[in-house]
Formats: sequence, structure tokens, C-alpha cells
Amino acid sequence: MNDPLWNSEDEPDPIVLGVIGWLLVILRGLPLAVLVFGGLIVLLAVRMVEYPLCGVRRPVTPFITQFVCRNAFRILGMGFRTSGVLMKEQGAVVANHTSWLDIFALNARKRVYFVSKAEVAKWPGIGWLARATGTVFIQRDRAKAKEQTKLFETRLKAGHKLLFFPEGTSTDGLRVLPFKTTLFAAFFADELRDFMYIQPVSVVFHAPKGQPKRFYGWWGDMEFGPHLLKTLGARRQGSVELIYHAPAKVSDFENRKALAAHCEEAVRHAHALALLEK
Repeated sequence: MNDPLWNSEDEPDPIVLGVIGWLLVILRGLPLAVLVFGGLIVLLAVRMVEYPLCGVRRPVTPFITQFVCRNAFRILGMGFRTSGVLMKEQGAVVANHTSWLDIFALNARKRVYFVSKAEVAKWPGIGWLARATGTVFIQRDRAKAKEQTKLFETRLKAGHKLLFFPEGTSTDGLRVLPFKTTLFAAFFADELRDFMYIQPVSVVFHAPKGQPKRFYGWWGDMEFGPHLLKTLGARRQGSVELIYHAPAKVSDFENRKALAAHCEEAVRHAHALALLEK
């Protein structure tokens, strides 16, 4: 079953590019395409050597992903800043979800592996990129819960930081939706609970000057193509801010609901403050 999409009471803002906007689409879009797909080719070539030697461990390819994602913001002209300390413990990262830009932002600062619904693997383009970068695909099926817990254990013990979006959908970037507690259930399995830590991260997008505050939001039935064009064609760009919070030890919490509430509160509080300060 697919998660329901979040929808705003207000219609999305119209996309108006103009001549300058279309010129920026070309000037930014072509280098971005070369960066992303060129990086993908390099990553796949390196992975052909890395996999036979290292198996599930990826000592080299995550640095390629990180390089691509960090430089994507330079091409777009978007500001990028972070605060807080990256966790060193084994475990997962949870963050709020605004748009496809979150993936670039979170990969740019930290070597992470996204956890996504199985359907994404079949999507043209995005699915290929997701598989190449080591995304963990899961099925929302209780019959496969034990199998997926084992997969998480293997990846976590290999030193991978798995990243979840507990809201289950993207938003306009002006709010943090309630975290779905079911996504935290696997962390309490006997195989994981004693060594697992969870680091909450607030992802905050600041709109370009003169644009609506929800400029970078991607929600409901909005299509990827028009949103990409709007982002590429913006005359002025805004910025993205990542705020890393103190890691929470899973075994310190009574159950998944308590852990989810703790992570949600940390993400929500910092997100609201960051929007007010800008």
C-alpha cells in the first residue's frame, strides 16, 4: 500500500520562466546532467571492482555520490550549510521530507543510504540512480518483516548509515508532519536494538528572495519535470540548511512510539526556529 500524499489547501504556485528562465535552465541543466550521469558512469565502473573485493561494504563509491551531490548545489547556485555533529555510532538517520532536493542535500554532507519503498526501484531514471547508490528497497509487508530486519542488520553492521523519511511523503517545506511510528519498529528487533542509534536531522529550505516560502516544496500530484524546470530556471536561488541533532540510543526508549516522538520533536523544533530566523 502506498502512503497517502500530503496536499496543501492552496494550489501550487504557477511556474513562469520567461526567456531568462529558459536560458538558466540550459546553462544549469546541461552541466547538472553531465555531473549526475557522468558521476553515475564512474560510480558503476568503480563498483564493478569494489563489489568483488568488498561485497556489501562500499569504501569508495559513496565518496563519488557525495561529490556529485555537493557540486549539484554549486551548479544550481543554491546556498548549502550545515550545523551539528555527524554521529559516529552505528545506526540510522531520520529527516523531514520536502522534495527530491533532500536526497542531494543529505548525501552532500554525509555518506548515507536511503531506505525506500520497493516501487521506486522500477521508476525510470530515479530507480537506476537509487539502485546504483545502494538504496535499500523495502516492501510494506509484515510477512517480510524478519527478512528486512536481517537486511538492515547486514547493512548497519557493514557501517552503513541508513536514512528514513518517517513522514512518509514530501511537503511544502513549511511544516513537519507526524512521524509514522511503524518505520521505527525494526530498530527494536533483538538483532538491532542494543547497538542502534538514531540521528534526527532537520532539513530546512530557504526560498529565493521575493519568492513564496514554499518555493522548493514538492507535494501532492506535482510532477517532477515542471518542478525541476522551476528550480533550474530560478533567477535567484535560495539555500538549504541541514541541522544534525544528538543521536538517540534505541535501547534508551521504551518502544517505537517514544523513539519516534523524540525524533519528531527534535526535527520539528529546529525546523521551526530555522524558518523564523531567516
